[in-house]
Amino acid sequence: MRYVICLCLLPLPCAAWEFSPDPICTLVHQAEDAEIAITFDATQPEYALFITLRTQTWGESPAFEMAFAGGQTGRIGTARHTLSADRATLTVRDRGFGNVLDGIEFNTDLLAFSGNQSVTADTRDAAPAVQAFRACPQTDQPLS
Repeated sequence: MRYVICLCLLPLPCAAWEFSPDPICTLVHQAEDAEIAITFDATQPEYALFITLRTQTWGESPAFEMAFAGGQTGRIGTARHTLSADRATLTVRDRGFGNVLDGIEFNTDLLAFSGNQSVTADTRDAAPAVQAFRACPQTDQPLS
C-alpha cells in the first residue's frame, strides 16, 4: 500500500505537444502552470497563440516576449497582445508565425513572459507536432 501511495505522489510527466487538424489547425501543449495553444484559421487567414494560466492571471504589460534555448536560441516579442476578460489567457494574433514555430520546433526550452508572469515549457518532443501543424492542409499561408 505504501508503494502505491508513493507512486501517486510522484510528479506526472509533462504532456507531449499535440496536433489536431479539426476544426482548425491546432498545436497544444500542457505546461506545468499553463496551456499553450497555437491555431491557424484559414478563413481569416490568421495564426493565434493562446497561453492560459491555470492558477494565476496575467498582469497588464506593454510587451509580451518568448525566449527559446537549447538549439536555435532566440527571443521574439510584441506589443500587440491582448488579455481575456478574466485575465487568464494572453493572446497574440498575426498573419505569420514562422519564428514562433521555429522556436518551438528547433529548441529544447521555451520561456514566455509578460510583466511579472512567465510560463516555461519543454519543447524537446515538439518537432513532430510542429511539422504536422506546418503541413496542415488549411495552413496554406506562408509561415514567415
